[in-house]
Amino acid sequence: MPPIQSQVRTSSDGYLENRRQMLELVAELRRLEGNVRAHGERAAEKFARRGQLPPHRRLAELLDPGSPFVELSTLAGLGMHDDDGDAGAMGGSSIAGIGSVSGVRCAILISDSAIKGGAISPMGLQKNLRLQQIALENKLPLLHLVESAGANLNYQSEIFVEGGRIFANLARLSARGIPVLTVVHGSSTAGGAYLPGLSDVVVMVRGRAKVFLAGGPLVKAALGEEADEEELGGAEMHATVTGTAELLADDDGHALELLREVVAGLPWDREMDPPGSGQAPLYDPDELCGVVPVDYRRPYDAREVIARLVDGSELLEYKAGYGIHTVCGRSRLDGLEVGIVANNGPIDPDGATKAAHFIQVCSQQGVPLVYLQNTTGYLVGTRAERAGMVKHGSKMIQAVSNATVPQLTLQIGASFGAGNYGMCGRAFDPRFLFSWPNARIAVMGGEQAADVLAMVQRGKMLRQAEAAGIDVASAEFAPGRDEAEQKIEALRRGVIEQIDRESTAFFASARLWDDGLIDPRDSRRLLAYCLRVCREGDARRTRPVSFGVARM
Repeated sequence: MPPIQSQVRTSSDGYLENRRQMLELVAELRRLEGNVRAHGERAAEKFARRGQLPPHRRLAELLDPGSPFVELSTLAGLGMHDDDGDAGAMGGSSIAGIGSVSGVRCAILISDSAIKGGAISPMGLQKNLRLQQIALENKLPLLHLVESAGANLNYQSEIFVEGGRIFANLARLSARGIPVLTVVHGSSTAGGAYLPGLSDVVVMVRGRAKVFLAGGPLVKAALGEEADEEELGGAEMHATVTGTAELLADDDGHALELLREVVAGLPWDREMDPPGSGQAPLYDPDELCGVVPVDYRRPYDAREVIARLVDGSELLEYKAGYGIHTVCGRSRLDGLEVGIVANNGPIDPDGATKAAHFIQVCSQQGVPLVYLQNTTGYLVGTRAERAGMVKHGSKMIQAVSNATVPQLTLQIGASFGAGNYGMCGRAFDPRFLFSWPNARIAVMGGEQAADVLAMVQRGKMLRQAEAAGIDVASAEFAPGRDEAEQKIEALRRGVIEQIDRESTAFFASARLWDDGLIDPRDSRRLLAYCLRVCREGDARRTRPVSFGVARM
């Protein structure tokens, strides 16, 4: 494959300014993630007094030493519900991600009981469901470290109905031969009692685990029966009476040792090939922070990004002279074959046709796809419409929707309008979707939306004046027109502010429109990791059964 010849001058003022602005956004990302961690660390003394490991320590004890952990949705719920979006950031009161345990790549979900007792918020629920989806799609054992106060009842209307999907997914994972393994470190009560109940193997911590549908006060009120928590659902009771616990641990550390032993005993394929199998890019991935402007309105060549992601900076570009604003090509990423679709502006009819064909070719040949999103959408205007923009755009969306290979999406700039759809946005279920902190996602840019609404309001004003028999060109109408224009301008400013606020990467990530924000410099490593997760999952053979493993 021919290598891309970079035209970027890393000493130029433009490059250095791009880098400065991008690193400021990366620093803000790390600050907010640090706030989530600090929020939980405030409870460290409480955990120490109880003889427990705090949630992040549990994660560290569970993972293979020195192995990577890809944490997902670190800013889930940022600025929503009880999360103040700053010092009180909560991360959905859970830790979710993919990591290696006893040599097996696993999906891991940990109740962050250091934050509001691990109570489930609406976005914490969505974070849980997303990890379950990843486990299902990629055939990853699901490890769940539970200690939770249950659903946050202040938001029960946003949690209860959709929350049932957690239990349905656990049953489906088990039925598909994907192990569901749970450690109960503390409370797992009310609806949460079904988390261990629907697990294949359960470890409970003696003296700490509590699993029951109703606690002592409710039992007393409903039945007049006196019962303490140990009698109702303590670890000893479940290990000796109900059989809900397979293994009994003395403390958190012992429980995690037992879980690692269970995983080690799985008849499960280990990681197929190690990272670092491919040739490094000719250009340092560190330069990505200066290659891409933070302002999506400033153009750049997507090949400069590709040159810093793929092996040897090599790209076999398909139809380079056709549909030139859409870049399609084959390459390797850390030794893995991959097809790349990227944007150099709006998607025109030729670009949509080119991408649709390329996606189908990759599906036919079993080559995973990576989308690098930076587009203001499909091209509009008379010329584009007459050239068949609707049908060609639909063709591209058809190809994306029905592709039979893993699709990974990286939002690195604008993601507006149907361009988000055609470039495999969240609604099209890419296996993984991450965003750089400069990304923007909305139906359109703020200024464009404001101009559209201003034109609508202006047309409405003129129609009302004409219906009233007023000559809009007359001096008599001038004061009314000036007043109306002031209102329209105020509306326009408000729309720009709203969409600019609601289109940021941080706003999107809070709502799980992606799987997390990343430092651009980590893109190559992360994409390679996720491609391996997909490759191993697709090759893995499980032993499905008609129903999940049930406790008899």
